[in-house]
Amino acid sequence: MRFDTSQSMKLGQQMKLAPRMIQSMEILQMPLAELQERTEQELESNIALELDAQPDIRLDPPNEQDQPAREDGTADSRAEEDAFSRLDDYVHDNPDAADNDFSPPSYRDDYDTRPRSTRLDGEPDAKSEAMANTPARSEPLAEQLLRQWSLAEVDPRTHQLGAYLIEKLEDDGYLRTPLEEIAREAPRHLGSPTARDLERALVAMQFFLEPAGIGARDARECLLLQLDALEDDETWDEETDESGVDDKTRILHAARTLVEDHLDDLMNNRLPKIAEKSGLGLDKIKQALQLLRRLSLAPARRLVAEDNRPITPDAIIEYDQDNDRYIAYLNDRRLPNLQINREYALISRDRTVEKKDRDFIKTNLSNAQWLIDAVEQRRSTLLRVINVVLDAQRDYFDYGPQALKPLPMTLVAEQLGVHVATVSRAVSGKHLMTPRGVVPLRSFFSGGMQTDDGEDLSYDAIKAALKEVIDAEDKKKPLSDDALVKELKSRGIEIARRTVAKYRSQLGIPTARLRKNF
Repeated sequence: MRFDTSQSMKLGQQMKLAPRMIQSMEILQMPLAELQERTEQELESNIALELDAQPDIRLDPPNEQDQPAREDGTADSRAEEDAFSRLDDYVHDNPDAADNDFSPPSYRDDYDTRPRSTRLDGEPDAKSEAMANTPARSEPLAEQLLRQWSLAEVDPRTHQLGAYLIEKLEDDGYLRTPLEEIAREAPRHLGSPTARDLERALVAMQFFLEPAGIGARDARECLLLQLDALEDDETWDEETDESGVDDKTRILHAARTLVEDHLDDLMNNRLPKIAEKSGLGLDKIKQALQLLRRLSLAPARRLVAEDNRPITPDAIIEYDQDNDRYIAYLNDRRLPNLQINREYALISRDRTVEKKDRDFIKTNLSNAQWLIDAVEQRRSTLLRVINVVLDAQRDYFDYGPQALKPLPMTLVAEQLGVHVATVSRAVSGKHLMTPRGVVPLRSFFSGGMQTDDGEDLSYDAIKAALKEVIDAEDKKKPLSDDALVKELKSRGIEIARRTVAKYRSQLGIPTARLRKNF
């Protein structure tokens, strides 16, 4: 075997992303709520950043002089260059910066200390207000149930096994793992419990834990546990009296019959078949269904709220009656207004300060300036994209979702002179407050087709038309997918049956059989 060494040259191109280029991309992609959280974190960690306490004298939406780009979406586009293009130029001219953990040494001798505040005198601090308005996180499901279980009047052995079973519950409150398997996996300190031991503990759990249905092993058991709880509910009589139900025991019996013996037919809306098999009349079945609709198939969801944070619109669209147009302005008043700390800027140029301290301050100053510039560039890019949307989707704002037109992101990117990825990041996770409600910015960008009349129609507009047809149908004779195809064709929209089925599924609309009312 022979070992030798040699040298060779290879010519190639390689693209590297500077850390601050990645940061700018992330900031552009952040919705307003995330950006606010990010700037708060940077304010805490970077000594060179501070809040600008200058009051903002602007009270109303920006006028034409404030936002010249609002008119056609292209004004001042040369001055507001794309952030990533500028970053690419920098990396090209400074190849070593791509591998540097710090920002490029591009900070200015006189750091930008222009007023950036949008908070008026007398208003509370945005940071403190945001913390005060943040809802408390809900306690984990297991902790809530263990607290309830600690108050249950059971023997110590049952209490021990019940606490173990609570740890096995899934997020919706079900215990889907077989008791035999749980018994085999039980730790030694539980003393090798049998499936029968766990069964007794589970029954006690189902009795003591609230809401009813916790600890059920399937949907049938979950509903039956809730029906059991309704028998002792003193407020149920009053509620059902108002809805026209006059016999609690009779309705509970009918609901229990549906769940125990006819759940599969019930889930498939086969009410005549249930009436034939059970001997219950359709009226009685409907009353029982009215009761069952009050029950939950995921009882634990009532204890642990889903992470549904309120949507904060990134921009607000208003109609200008005087000029017959829609205008946009950014909803970023609560965004912390950052500026460079002037004292640290002076210290960074003070030769009497030790070099390591000056380097540390310079790094923070550079990072701070990058952040401020990235936030400003986000404002500019987002507003320019929104203005293009206002021009292209004017019919949507006038007439509603059915007037939505196809708008590819590539077309918007070409119009703004930026990369399509920049447009994609700008619309990601953003929402607009419009005269028609709060809508995702991305919903304005979709493909489409031409109607028989030659009109461009987006896929979302087709879904809106489909939903309108289904909403207007006779629920005693709901339209099949084939009938929906014909109805849409009569409106000039020609799509295949499988496309109708796909759109109907995406809208969360069941099949005709499940939509039928008896």
